[in-house]
Amino acid sequence: MQHHLTHLQNTDGTYNLDTFWISAILGALFLFVFWLASKRATAGVPGKLQNFVEFVMEIVNDTVNGAFHAKSKVIAPLAITIFVWVWLLNAMDFLPVDLLPQLLSLVGINYLRVVPTADVNHTLGMSIGVLICIIGFSIKAKGAGGWVKELFTAPFHASGPVGMILLAPANFLLQMVELLAKPISLSLRLFGNMYAGELIFILIALLPWWAQWALGGPWAIFHILIVTLQAFVFMALTVVYLSLAVEKH
Repeated sequence: MQHHLTHLQNTDGTYNLDTFWISAILGALFLFVFWLASKRATAGVPGKLQNFVEFVMEIVNDTVNGAFHAKSKVIAPLAITIFVWVWLLNAMDFLPVDLLPQLLSLVGINYLRVVPTADVNHTLGMSIGVLICIIGFSIKAKGAGGWVKELFTAPFHASGPVGMILLAPANFLLQMVELLAKPISLSLRLFGNMYAGELIFILIALLPWWAQWALGGPWAIFHILIVTLQAFVFMALTVVYLSLAVEKH
């Protein structure tokens, strides 16, 4: 079990190379498939790939339209990218536990973890990206001065300069807690669910073959829901956070 939970790292152990390369490859795969669908798109009878892409985009657009009420050309593409990419990262859990590690062991690579979202470094990195977007959206909607002012005047509003000065430290502290809680909760929620799922698959793989078939199938079917739900939750919360960022308090 310890072997399966060990990352492939660079020589000094500062980077998880398996997380980086699998994420990059899946990101490229996502871009290629959607680019191919756009090239093959037709106004007539759509093909299976176009139907699939339109289905995904419809789900994401419904979420965006329901949660984000401002105007932005970035929010829909961002939401689609997050949903599909996170789903692909999560879906690596469907591969047999030993498949890719054994294949790479033939070329001298002894360690490999194939689920990037089971690495807290990756989920935290994505959440930091969301945090940067939250700050950027807020500054664009309110201006740099308006955003800074809100940090010191909300949620406790006061009349007069003296009241504003007295409440400014408490407002700033609460604003920082709220701001930092968003990426931390995003990252830990996704990481916790996917790490637990990966761990259960490893434990099932250690059982006798008949138990693997008896338990692995039902858990894999249930895990399909977890993989999809966690991708959707990460995307939906990102849209909600960005919607809150552009609202004036």
